[in-house]
Amino acid sequence: MKKTLLGATLGALALSLAIAPHAAKADEIGACLITKTDINPFFVKMKEGAIAASVAQGIDLSTFAGKVDGDHETQVQAIESCIASGAKGILITASDTKAIVQAVKKARDAGLIVIALDTPLEPIDAADATFATDNFKAGELIGKWAAAKLGDKAADAKIALLDLTPSAPSVDVLRDQGFLKGFGIDIKDPNKIGDEEDDRIVGHDVTNGNEEGGRKAMENLLQQDSGINVVYTINEPAAAGAYEALKAFDMQEGVLIVSVDGGCPGVLNVRDGVIGATSQQYPLDMAYKGIEAIKAWAESGAKPTNTAGLNFYDTGVNLVTGAPVDGVPSIDVEEGMNRCWG
Repeated sequence: MKKTLLGATLGALALSLAIAPHAAKADEIGACLITKTDINPFFVKMKEGAIAASVAQGIDLSTFAGKVDGDHETQVQAIESCIASGAKGILITASDTKAIVQAVKKARDAGLIVIALDTPLEPIDAADATFATDNFKAGELIGKWAAAKLGDKAADAKIALLDLTPSAPSVDVLRDQGFLKGFGIDIKDPNKIGDEEDDRIVGHDVTNGNEEGGRKAMENLLQQDSGINVVYTINEPAAAGAYEALKAFDMQEGVLIVSVDGGCPGVLNVRDGVIGATSQQYPLDMAYKGIEAIKAWAESGAKPTNTAGLNFYDTGVNLVTGAPVDGVPSIDVEEGMNRCWG
């Protein structure tokens, strides 16, 4: 439904997109989308969903993005601009999920509804609602797949974990810890990366979620142990970098790389054997539903309800692989391509 709507409204998008905020007219509902960057295909697709929904719902949309992933100050300034513009609501993927809370509180105190997309704030109830992938489940799916794929050899695995940043925002922790639990490792404190005591873990390094970071992190961990045979990555650009590092040393054969995202380049890497399996998430749905929620709030004061048993609204996740294993539900590469983004 959303893809059809998006295709039908592409001609109007250039006119509907407001790069900078402006005061909404009395009969308009203003909304803001604030993403980590405007380059990552994940956030590009999220922006498309917000634009399409704003056209369909008659919302006056302003969009903002950090200069790079981790640009917290630009996001704070964007929140200030949204408050001043008279917007009714904000959708945000926070770069710093703890530090942003004070600015979010200011927006909520001013009467705006604030909805976190993809990345829960810390604490999660600092936002009015969260529309996101179940990131722990996303990690758990690729962990279970990797363990099942190795079979008895999983007991002697040597695992490299390529995380996001030293600040370890919530999405970073959830995916990392989900993977380890899925693989069968005692994760100790599920809210903390790196406190595990399993000898199979070679180590953790950070990637900043990009290919160059993935390459450097993989090189660093290979210096610790050249026998690494399982690589978890925070996202698919980091996975691509890890593969290039392995390939440079002619070590790519026999190493399982798993990841999270489900962008089209990542799914193609699954098809080509670069990535063994990836958990696909749906950023367009997050933003589309977020705009609908802002309109509902503006018109009736109704807030979104969470998915049963969770403290957020789950926008879905599927494991994509060309090598399915028993006991781990998955979709094939063809379906993954039909549902991918970027």
